[in-house]
Amino acid sequence: MWSYFWRSRDRFSLDELRYLIDQLQKVQIVNNDNKNFVIEALRSISELITYGDQHDSNYFDFFMERQVMGEFVRILKVSGTVSISLQLLQTMSIMIQNLKSERAIYYMINNEHINILITYSFDFRNEELLSHYISFLRAISGKLDKNTISLLVKTQNEEVVSFPLYVEAIRFASNEDSMIRTAVRALTLNVYHVGDESVNRFVVKTPQADYFSNLITFFQKQCIYLNGLVSETLKNPNSHTTTAIVNAVDEIEDNLYYISDVISAGIADVGRLITDNILQLLIFPLLLPSLQLDAVNDIQIGASTSLYLLCCILRIVKIKDLANTIAASLFCPPEAFVSDSETTLKGYVPDHGHETQQTENKNVIEVDGCSNNIMPSLSSSSPVHPEDIISKGVSRLTLRDALLSYITAGDDLQVLSSLSMLTTLLQTKELDATMLDALGILPQRKQNKKLLLQALVGEDSREDQFFLSGRGFIRDGFSCELDGYLQNLKEQYGVSCSSLEVGTSPSVHRFHVLDALVTLFSRSNISPETLWDGGWLLRQLLLYSEAEFNNQHLELLRDLYKNCTSALLEEARGTWPDLLVTVLCDEWKRCKRAMEAPSPRKELKCMFLPLDKPSFDDVLPSESSFVAGERMCKVVKVFVLLHQLQIFSLGRALPEQPPTCPPSKIPENSRAGNAGLDVSGPKLGSELRLGQFSILSLI
Repeated sequence: MWSYFWRSRDRFSLDELRYLIDQLQKVQIVNNDNKNFVIEALRSISELITYGDQHDSNYFDFFMERQVMGEFVRILKVSGTVSISLQLLQTMSIMIQNLKSERAIYYMINNEHINILITYSFDFRNEELLSHYISFLRAISGKLDKNTISLLVKTQNEEVVSFPLYVEAIRFASNEDSMIRTAVRALTLNVYHVGDESVNRFVVKTPQADYFSNLITFFQKQCIYLNGLVSETLKNPNSHTTTAIVNAVDEIEDNLYYISDVISAGIADVGRLITDNILQLLIFPLLLPSLQLDAVNDIQIGASTSLYLLCCILRIVKIKDLANTIAASLFCPPEAFVSDSETTLKGYVPDHGHETQQTENKNVIEVDGCSNNIMPSLSSSSPVHPEDIISKGVSRLTLRDALLSYITAGDDLQVLSSLSMLTTLLQTKELDATMLDALGILPQRKQNKKLLLQALVGEDSREDQFFLSGRGFIRDGFSCELDGYLQNLKEQYGVSCSSLEVGTSPSVHRFHVLDALVTLFSRSNISPETLWDGGWLLRQLLLYSEAEFNNQHLELLRDLYKNCTSALLEEARGTWPDLLVTVLCDEWKRCKRAMEAPSPRKELKCMFLPLDKPSFDDVLPSESSFVAGERMCKVVKVFVLLHQLQIFSLGRALPEQPPTCPPSKIPENSRAGNAGLDVSGPKLGSELRLGQFSILSLI
């Protein structure tokens, strides 16, 4: 036997294939003496069959004539070594992947031996063997179409009762090895996208339907793990935890893109299963309650992580019912999702009217027991107590209010998370315009379309109802879409919404959002980049006109602008006056691009990236020139935002350059020049035009 491998021969010949099969059929048991020959024979057969498929059909004819598939199964059963199983699975994978002939593919799949190999009890404790097995299953799935898939299933009364390829694969859907999980998901997508109705009904039946709930349960664990990383980074910022966050975020988004690919197969029952599982296993018990509660069913998850996950789901998983159910849930009180729990949200409390009230201590907002000094706010900033939340059996505080509360009273990450959530809702195409209007975030361009539609319809009530009902509008401005989804929340999920928010005019909700955004600009403890995101959202909601602003809004914006201008004048007399104009011009362009961009930030993961941003305030003295430079840049960024909002509110287009005199040559002994910076600054005695103010630069 062994002498054959040493003599000269044509390896790619039909005689070679005949010899290998003859010798393989003589093997009665695989032992140490013939193990290497069997492995080499299996490998060579795969090469010859692949070669013959492309050059000579006689090779595969001989393969079928000698019933080699049956020999493969027999060899597997008489061998007790892992190496034979590995080579056999590899041989099958190579042949199935490389066969192009339709006749050959049909023979390989339309054979009882293929299902025997699929269901064979391999020892999967060997990781390499499991990897080869999954590759074998994936190779088969790559050949599936409406004709071949019927060869792998067993039917009874025109219903699929057995599909070993799919059933065996999903057993490993939550395997620790990411490569195996990826291969299983690729296999399932190949099955779903075939479009066989009987197979589609099979995958949503019990117990196969458990795959989708297990998928969301696995995803839930990843979400909790991400929250742990975020919490750790907030306590001890370092590059290692940030890298771990990026990796966890990438995996979470990959999972959601897989779910999106499943949805794209167009299987209605699968879409409903995924929607129900996401809502009942993730969003209702974990994400929504975490916006106000410190703990949910003994599982810790932060509000920022929750908002990030909600944004990801809305942006990636394109399901209309899912998106609208999430939006409708924001009108529900927290106790609708978690019973017998006390909410601890502090901060923004809407008064459900166009007039706002000032608290006695209007410069202090309490967040998690800490007081943050801010400039005067339009909104009430007194803490919300549990007894104030529930009054006469009706909750006054909704999850939508929680989002606004984080904008007016949360830390920088919470503000950014809440702004990202509102922005995501605004940009979600699956949400009806009336749903956005009810939330108070209908973009002005869509608001104009709504008003135009109402004007075209006319005043007749019957005509009004005829035209508007199909589009979700009714005469009082409230949303039929919202009513429908709130009713569905109650009937299907047992979530009852009895909040006073429901039934309130959308214009009131819109005012609350504007109020929160204007209040945000008065907060000195929020990063300028986050304020820019708030400016972007405000610009989407308003026309180029002061008419959209409340008088108090305009007054506060003007006061903020004046105060920021004064702070900028102080910087002109400070450490880096020769760098001020250059920074002002650069930041003006950056802010203009941010305000006019399609969205505030391209990637949601940017929410977590600033967590490890170093702060030099604690390690450098306050009089340090580096600290002074950071402070100057922050003042400039806030100034250009408020300046552009002023121009925006006056109905003017933003200029490419700020209204400053052209910078001239830097003095020879300037601090910027001494620091080695290639910049240009204002000339001695040149006039800086800061909006409606003018000063002489004192260098």
